[in-house]
Amino acid sequence: MRYLKWTAPAVAACAALGTLGTKPDSPWYQGLKKPSWQPPAWLFAPAWTTIYSLTALASARTLERLPSDKERRDYAVALGANLALNTAFTWVYFVGEQVKTSVAVQAVLEVSTLDLIRRSATVDRASALMLTPYAAWGAFALALNADIARRN
Repeated sequence: MRYLKWTAPAVAACAALGTLGTKPDSPWYQGLKKPSWQPPAWLFAPAWTTIYSLTALASARTLERLPSDKERRDYAVALGANLALNTAFTWVYFVGEQVKTSVAVQAVLEVSTLDLIRRSATVDRASALMLTPYAAWGAFALALNADIARRN
């Protein structure tokens, strides 16, 4: 799978930058009113590790199967935008402490993730299915962050 050498480092960079911006122990975050249905902190690392791994693999598979250089370029740009939005959310939320703005970023990220699924589904159903946990977690995160924004 020749494109994994590109998708894996891109996704890993997103994960690393996101981790650097995540501050769940900050006084600001600890002081937020959160719903009882927020997952426990220990769940986030395995969830994101799984999502990032599947995203790198699904994107590599999709790039491999797209029929033209233009479609591969378009998908790569869409993936890059998605990863940038993913990273931006963390920094807007935890570092910028902008809960309401982060909801908007999360909403655009969710649309971007659904677009990756759509693009993948045109050439590889398995890749599209591998991206569905990302979309599901993103939809959950959007609901969670919207509720946190409402409470605060």
